[in-house]
Amino acid sequence: MLYKHTQIGVTILVILAIAALLMGVIALFISKEASIWSAIAVISSLAVIAILFGTLTVEVEVGKLRCWFGMGLIHKEFNLTEVTDVKIIKNPWFYGWGIRRVPDAWMFNVSGLDAVQMEFSSGRKFRIGTDEPRRLESAIRQNMHET
Repeated sequence: MLYKHTQIGVTILVILAIAALLMGVIALFISKEASIWSAIAVISSLAVIAILFGTLTVEVEVGKLRCWFGMGLIHKEFNLTEVTDVKIIKNPWFYGWGIRRVPDAWMFNVSGLDAVQMEFSSGRKFRIGTDEPRRLESAIRQNMHET
């Protein structure tokens, strides 16, 4: 493996934790059985979201790039020999986090504004949010022509 990095979405995880805590406190004050079960359902859903989207891992091997959220249920794999260009991008704040369609590309992002954008021979583009844009861009660039 040439490059592997996992970025933790601290802001996302903090927001989800606060929401879960507030839901628990509200359910305790209301103290009706239906509200407690509703709170458990919401808190469980927030926990699933945290597990699915709390981290973004990017792995570069010879000729391949894989990226996945959380435990890997949501993932993408790219053949780097199809990449024609790679560059570091600064996303506007309103592009947000998660899986997004931005004006000229699809994007996986878990935190921050920095991303690396790959352009493929087909013309499509894909952005990967990262807190290590130079290292990721370099790993991709070094493996674009490897098989």
